Amino acid sequence: MSLLQFVVSIVLFTVLGFGIGFILNMILKTTWLPVVIGIGVVVGALVYQKIVPGIWDALILGCGMAGTVGSGWTIQTLRKKGYRMF
Repeated sequence: MSLLQFVVSIVLFTVLGFGIGFILNMILKTTWLPVVIGIGVVVGALVYQKIVPGIWDALILGCGMAGTVGSGWTIQTLRKKGYRMF
């Protein structure tokens, strides 16, 4: 994997995790459920496929989870500030 692919993958997974987590938070009205679902999907896929991720893969998946946690934090902050739609 080249450095450019690595950097693009980190940005892509972070934005993807944030976006999916944010949409799930708005639809399901739960704050941390997308984080639990994300962890379950990642662990389930790794166990089911019997994949041992390398350090680069683990870092990319970790950035995706950071995006999901960021979406939960954002929704929680918006709710505390009085936005009722969230």
